[in-house]
Amino acid sequence: MEEIELFLEEAKDLMNKAIAHVGNELTKIRAGKANPSMLDGVQVSYYGVMSPLNQVSSMTTPDARTIFIKPWEKSLIHEIERAIMNANLGLTPQNDGQQVIINIPMLTEERRKQLVKQVAQECEHGKVSVRSIRKDTNESLKKIKGVSEDDVKNAEEQVQKLTDEFILKIDALMKKKEAEIMTV
Repeated sequence: MEEIELFLEEAKDLMNKAIAHVGNELTKIRAGKANPSMLDGVQVSYYGVMSPLNQVSSMTTPDARTIFIKPWEKSLIHEIERAIMNANLGLTPQNDGQQVIINIPMLTEERRKQLVKQVAQECEHGKVSVRSIRKDTNESLKKIKGVSEDDVKNAEEQVQKLTDEFILKIDALMKKKEAEIMTV
């Protein structure tokens, strides 16, 4: 029985990680509002070493349409602009000599629909991960020696409940992000 509990705990941990990953991927999809996390993947050359943008500057959002990026060293301004352009985020950086300014354009209806499809794809990847965890856990449960079939069946039912619970959480994330994107 103890072994079954360990498998169930591990499955829950893995499903939590899958949800966290989906949530992280969804924050990278811009919803028309300025958010510093939109720039999480941007790497800047800092003394020859590629560093994440948030480690060489501070980022603020004074309003819903603007991101200010203030580098720790002014010499990095052009490097930051180049890194943002090379990241192909559809954003155009400008600088005022002190900081890099990014104005977030309004989303067109067509672009909103594309983003909603992208959100659906990310969420589907998350659901596939959760289902894969269920499959692996069920296979592991069947291999446990010295446990009755009833115990294995009960454990599989618990795994299915966990799976359903986490798929509902992913659906909730998807609905929330879609609403955020479609709000003008």
